[in-house]
Amino acid sequence: MEMITCGDPSFVLGGIMLTLGIESSCDETSIAILEDGRKILSNIISTQIPIHQKFGGVVPEIASRKHIINIMPVLDEALKKAQVQLSDIDQIAVAYGPGLVGALLVGVSAAKALAFSLGIPLLAVNHLEGHIFANFLSHPELQPPFIALVVSGGHTALVNMKDFNSFSLIGQTRDDAAGEAFDKVARLLGLPYPGGPQIDKLAKTGNPSAINFPHALMDKQNYEFSFSGLKSAVINYIHNAEQKKQSINKADVAASFQQAVIDVLVYKTIAAAHAAHMKSIVLAGGVAANSLLEQKLTAGCREHDCKFYFPDKILCTDNAAMIACRGYYQSLHGKYADMRLNAVPYLELTDINT
Repeated sequence: MEMITCGDPSFVLGGIMLTLGIESSCDETSIAILEDGRKILSNIISTQIPIHQKFGGVVPEIASRKHIINIMPVLDEALKKAQVQLSDIDQIAVAYGPGLVGALLVGVSAAKALAFSLGIPLLAVNHLEGHIFANFLSHPELQPPFIALVVSGGHTALVNMKDFNSFSLIGQTRDDAAGEAFDKVARLLGLPYPGGPQIDKLAKTGNPSAINFPHALMDKQNYEFSFSGLKSAVINYIHNAEQKKQSINKADVAASFQQAVIDVLVYKTIAAAHAAHMKSIVLAGGVAANSLLEQKLTAGCREHDCKFYFPDKILCTDNAAMIACRGYYQSLHGKYADMRLNAVPYLELTDINT
């Protein structure tokens, strides 16, 4: 079991709030312990990527079984790294959706069992909201309001975050999410799973202007996304070349495709911030690790006099520290769950006003 750790365990007990977070929405089993919502004492991530690479993607049944095997060792490692006991934990936060239902159920079941046995509160966290809150862990000075661009394997959305527990959905994808499109195009090009980092790497050696791929929904004041047509355009380009027995420059395809995705993401994010009179933009989700997206948003924010924030690379991936952070701010408003909590695999981002 591959373990990734981060966090400084040095702290003084007494007068602090310790939140234990659990994340198991896909193929990472993660448990973290946070002090007062913003300081990471431990953030243990057990990744299943080597297991699923041979299948070219995540196999839900295998992911669920591995979560069952991994969750207790990960819990032990998180407690050891943070130098605390289970009895020191004040509350449990768990991602209950969206994600793979079997995988989510492992984390939800563990969270309920721990909360019940310890007699402490349970917090149900939307995984997508957690990605936004990862930025608070990387940037202690960050405060709302800001515009957040959430880009992951299954979701692409723009959020107007007015306060820690008050935000509205500006727009989201109508079909394929950006990360999903990256993975599908990577498979077309014969690149290994996970596809996003492979596209990013290959694109660095290609010409982003070589192929004119479409940019969908670029009308003014339209903050929704659509990447299905772009994905289809890449498929048609490759199939047409194969039928004509023409060679394909995979690096040019990757670079041109990535440029088309990033152009749309950056344009709409900057436009949404301008329309809302926001001077801060936050990037969140797995695709936040994409080097071109970071580069283009940095340049765009500089040009429009906006501050730009994005998480440390370890916090871009699925992790429990972001879940614990989101749960902590829910607890400040008394937003607790009960023992009827269940996994919600198709949970969406929705407006919240408290």
